[in-house]
Amino acid sequence: MFPSIFSNQTHEVTNQMGIQLKKGERFNLSKTSPSLTKVAIALGWEIATQQDLSNPNQQSCDIDASVFALGADGKIPDERYFVFYNNSQSPDGAIAHSGDNQTGQTQGDDETIYVDLEKVTAAVEEMVFVVTIHDAQAKHQNFSQIRNAFIRLYDRQTDSELARYDLTEGFSDETAVEFGRLYKKDAAWRFQAVGQGYKAGLQSFVDKYNSEIQLPEKPAQRTVELPNLPIPEHSHKSQKAIALDKKLEEKAPHIFNLAKKADISLKKANLTNHNAQVALCLDISGSMSSLYSSGKIQRLAEKILALGCRFDDNAAIEIFLFGVNPHNPGEMSIDNFSNFIHHILQQYPLEGGTYYGKVMKEIRNFYFPDARGSRRYAPIKGDRPVYVMFVTDGETADESESKQQLQWSSYEPIFWQFMAIGKSQKDVKSKGVRGWLARSVASDFSFLEQLDQMGSRYLDNADFFSLEDPEHIADEELYDLLTAEYPHWVKSARIKNLLP
Repeated sequence: MFPSIFSNQTHEVTNQMGIQLKKGERFNLSKTSPSLTKVAIALGWEIATQQDLSNPNQQSCDIDASVFALGADGKIPDERYFVFYNNSQSPDGAIAHSGDNQTGQTQGDDETIYVDLEKVTAAVEEMVFVVTIHDAQAKHQNFSQIRNAFIRLYDRQTDSELARYDLTEGFSDETAVEFGRLYKKDAAWRFQAVGQGYKAGLQSFVDKYNSEIQLPEKPAQRTVELPNLPIPEHSHKSQKAIALDKKLEEKAPHIFNLAKKADISLKKANLTNHNAQVALCLDISGSMSSLYSSGKIQRLAEKILALGCRFDDNAAIEIFLFGVNPHNPGEMSIDNFSNFIHHILQQYPLEGGTYYGKVMKEIRNFYFPDARGSRRYAPIKGDRPVYVMFVTDGETADESESKQQLQWSSYEPIFWQFMAIGKSQKDVKSKGVRGWLARSVASDFSFLEQLDQMGSRYLDNADFFSLEDPEHIADEELYDLLTAEYPHWVKSARIKNLLP
């Protein structure tokens, strides 16, 4: 239980200032405060003082903070894991709500979510914090009338602020905002500043995370017609997918077996029948030599081809190479995958340098030629997304260009999955005492981590993990990693009008 939190008192002062986050940036709680167990997520806002007194419909602005505790499938495991003004505590006792502040006229925190990380059930991997204006349509209210909104995390035992995100976006007719998400990755709790606005109400989020719940009315009767948010991919295979399975079983049984393993991860991520173009981008710098000669890159490419067969019924993936220069040798398909990597290396020998930005520009120009791989500051909508698997073993020589390319591409329906190969402090397989010793002498792919956490993007369009050896991980585990962040991007890309 949380003994004295169910009140409308605000929490105004902290002992120290935390890290100031920008939209899209992440904060690793477990790394910064390893002993942290009890954390508070406080949300605050102010109602703009300008009132239109001639409008008889204008009333007090009732803003609600809510949290959805989600499982690996992106759904709440039980309706009681939707914590809000009418359900103040989760069944595992890990999450509690401070109560409903109906005015927003207090200074400091308006509503707070209290989380005991030690009590969070294993069925919960993510918590999404949203703020909605109650009865917004009927009252003609939206977030243009809200100012100084923020979300902050603080240690409940010391009152020390850990991180803070101030919403500086200029919202107009949005009636809901996803402030942030607290999620578990590599056994560590992390927080991401989201700041995504929606023209929706609380019931729309309920429909998104569990369609069976109907919100109870607040004391006053209110009826609001609520729009729907995009729903997950359909869970049954299409006729095209069934036909492709037969073709794979006949022509490429090895790829078919890999695709069946990928199916498990795709189902967990609600991506069955998801349609996307897949590209594999491979580092051909000289340091990759042993990975190519041992056949490890060929076998990795086959695993990505299997994923591509699930995303695209043409049973092919586009291949890009980069060293000093970018190259596009064409498609790898179920017709030519055997020894494909060996053949293209005869045409494109290993090079003495690594430049991410050059090949990122090449890939953008290939799929979205209107910008010619250059700057873009307005979103462009595509019929389907592009999923890029980006494989490297070293840092780039063009960091500035790489950052620019990632930022510009955030306005395009393209997702970058970065994977580093080599001893790394971020190796997902380094656990226990031996893992700690390995990480202590490992290389640090700090720039890739920067790209993963980079702010100032239209949309968070990248993820990163590393492996010392791509064959030291089970195929099923690899596919889980490849679909860890991508489903969140797909949902956001639809809402931000990058995808239909």
